[in-house]
Amino acid sequence: MKISARNVLEGKIVDIVKGATTAHVRIDVGGNVITSSITNEAVDDLQLEVGQTAYAIIKASDVIVGTD
Repeated sequence: MKISARNVLEGKIVDIVKGATTAHVRIDVGGNVITSSITNEAVDDLQLEVGQTAYAIIKASDVIVGTD
């Protein structure tokens, strides 16, 4: 797989929760969990399962930082 994004984090899928149209896929990356919202169809097409190795690929034009 070749992609242009440089932020590719390998991890394990720890949870998949399907809603009416969108699923939340949680990937554990070195003890930190990243949650992605993707379509249920994408979950099915990728044949995602808990325990499977997957990649969180982050491509963003903005990063927002906040403090208390």
